[in-house]
This record gives sequence, C-alpha cells and structure tokens, in this order.
Amino acid sequence: MRILVSTLVLILVHTTAHAHCEIPCGIYDDELRIELIKEHIGTIEKSIMMIGELNKVDDKDYNQIVRWVMNKEDHANKIQEIVYQYFLNQRIKPVDESDQAALNKYHHELTLLHHMLVYSMKSKQSLSTDNTDMLKSLVDDFSQSYFGKDKMMEKHHH
Repeated sequence: MRILVSTLVLILVHTTAHAHCEIPCGIYDDELRIELIKEHIGTIEKSIMMIGELNKVDDKDYNQIVRWVMNKEDHANKIQEIVYQYFLNQRIKPVDESDQAALNKYHHELTLLHHMLVYSMKSKQSLSTDNTDMLKSLVDDFSQSYFGKDKMMEKHHH
C-alpha cells in the first residue's frame, strides 16, 4: 500500500512540476518563453538536417535516425506546450468586446498561437524546413503583437 501511495505522489508531483503555475503566482517571464520557442525551432531544424545527413549514407544508422526523429518530435511538443500551457491558458486574457482595438489584438494573437500549434504539428510530420520557417515568422509576428513594437525595438538595441 505504501508503494502505491508513494508512486501516486511521485506521479502527481512529476506531472505538476512541468508546467508553469496556473495559480496567480505573478512570476512570469514572457521573453524567456519566446526565446525557448526559438531554441526549440532551432533544435527541430538541426534534427531535420541530421536526419537528412544520416539518410544519405549507404550504411544507415537507424538507431541515430530514430533518435533524431524523436528529438524533433520532442521539441515540437515543447513548443506546443509553451503555446497552450503558458500563453493560451495563462497569458492571453479575454477582452472587453466593446473595445474593438483590444478585440482585434486578442483575435490576432489567438490566431497566431493557433497557427504555431499547427506548424509545430506539421514539423513532426515531415522533414521540410518550410514548417520551421513558418514557425519563426509566426513567433516574430506574435512577439511584435504581444510585446508591442517599442518593446521589441528596445530589446534588440540592448
């Protein structure tokens, strides 16, 4: 019985430790999340390149190919988790529908985030860097909308 209880506690602790809190802790680092997404995109691109290189040789190392495929999928999943767990669940808030500018921004950001989810999924399904190129563009567009042009310019000049 103790083993069962201990196992359940470990599973629950392990599951909740991955996500940033969903209680109002007030500790958010939005820029870090954007940088993490960009890093995951770079890792997906590296995985795509390595899979291509490994597939070119006659004596294929299928173990390494599988490892790079799994790595590519893992990082696409991490992008999806940041998008839905962090931004959609916690950071993008519904707005007053009478404020047309706020409503337009809200819809625009929801659309960008949804497209990021879709292109993350597509990057798992193929070896095309078109999907990662689209992800980069979407992240940049989302950052510009979310942070505003002034903050993005300020960040790039320091």
